[in-house]
Amino acid sequence: MPRKTWREALAAYSSPSTLVLLLLGFAAGLPYMLVFSTLSVWLREAGVARETIGYASLIGLAYAFKWVWSPLLDQWRLPLLGKLGRRRSWLVLSQTLVILGLIGMGFCDPQKHLSWLIAIAVIVSFASATQDIAIDAYRLEIADDSRQAALAASYMSGYRVAALLATAGALFFAEGFGSTGFNYKHSAWTGTYVLFGVLMIPALLTTFFMREPPVTLRTQLSVGRYSFVHQLASVFVLIVLLVSVPAMFTQLYNTNFAGVLFEGMSPMTLLMEDRAFLRAILYILLTGLCLSTMGRRGLAPVLTPVNDFIVRYRWQALLLLGLIATYRMSDTVMGVMANVFYIDQGFTKDQIAGVSKIFGLFMTLFGAGMGGLLIVRFGILPILLIGGAASAATNLLFMLLADMGPNLQMLIVTISLDNFSSGLATSAFVAYLSSLTNLKFSATQYALLSSIMLLLPRLMGGYSGVMVEKFGYHNFFIITAIMGIPTLLLISLHWYQETRKARLNPTADLDKRAD
Repeated sequence: MPRKTWREALAAYSSPSTLVLLLLGFAAGLPYMLVFSTLSVWLREAGVARETIGYASLIGLAYAFKWVWSPLLDQWRLPLLGKLGRRRSWLVLSQTLVILGLIGMGFCDPQKHLSWLIAIAVIVSFASATQDIAIDAYRLEIADDSRQAALAASYMSGYRVAALLATAGALFFAEGFGSTGFNYKHSAWTGTYVLFGVLMIPALLTTFFMREPPVTLRTQLSVGRYSFVHQLASVFVLIVLLVSVPAMFTQLYNTNFAGVLFEGMSPMTLLMEDRAFLRAILYILLTGLCLSTMGRRGLAPVLTPVNDFIVRYRWQALLLLGLIATYRMSDTVMGVMANVFYIDQGFTKDQIAGVSKIFGLFMTLFGAGMGGLLIVRFGILPILLIGGAASAATNLLFMLLADMGPNLQMLIVTISLDNFSSGLATSAFVAYLSSLTNLKFSATQYALLSSIMLLLPRLMGGYSGVMVEKFGYHNFFIITAIMGIPTLLLISLHWYQETRKARLNPTADLDKRAD
């Protein structure tokens, strides 16, 4: 791809699609924070037990498993609303459910109707996750690879502003309406959630007036192969498989095999009396059914996009998946302990809020905007490498801060560079994931790749507290910086392969996304 001028790079932000993605990003950020973060504050202020609040946080799992039902958005058009187009119809449905759900949550007092509040929050969570799938698919189909980073930066700007408004802003509104930690008032939270439901309306209007992405006849034919019943059956089979496999291992772990092997207990006792073993057999049968020929046919709508990715990239798919799984490792693992670190260093809550939240937000948006501009100018892989290196290197600034105590000036410098690099890396990575997806399966493949992106870093982040306790903050930040090195090696290898391929085939147009 020929290098573009700075004027052409800046033009990427002047299209109507940029404004559309800004408003859609705002709509995506509001419900996520209201269900996943602000709801826990509301519940605690209403006197709900910590254990219950912890269980309620599992609502957020809808976002982690949104790839399960993403094939529905790729391969089935809604009745009636389908006249708006494949992407807009799903957006209208999900946004309408979010608006009604947020308003409905507001009228449920957790002191009297906690079960109803949680049930409606689950609906909002699934509707919001569906909205995210549709927005990602719309962004992928509305512009080519070179403009994806600019659209991602615009989306991120709207998302981050909404996230700040739905967390700090929501608490401010609830307190302003009369509910405090000392004087709980349900009507104040009602007004807050109704207000945020109304704030979703501009995004709904945007969906009605924006243009549907152009879809080629070949793509239309390819996504119409499966009936709606087949789609639902695929989602059901996949959910059963996701539940049965871990449950099977759990029940086998609880089975008294030691009694049979070492204590002379009859094997028939397991069948007659050991309930864990009987449940394990049930889950084994369910797993076998899902993996059988009939089960694989049922999973075809999900497996087809996965198979397409493997066929297109072949052995290189392993390299790409390794890159995707590790790219956000360094900053994600470090980020889990960031707020704890600020407190342990002796910074006040006002300093943390002012520097890491508000000031950090602007630096993230600035970094995302620069990422979109630089990618149009220089291409995806160079900025992907720079973003990955910067995200890992800024962890060393936290190491220096750990040795300096509550130094406000160093905190500002550290947060500035860390959030800028995070915004740059995120916009580059979104553009990179977008370039890997096939437009036939844009919703499914992007949802799956973005889930892979979060899986390993989130699992490693769960051990971040153990690492801090064992090694201390100084060494912890060094370790998280080193975690970025494998990713840089994978990017360099991938860049070398792409450069060599372009040199050997200078006139070839290998657009795998539209294959």
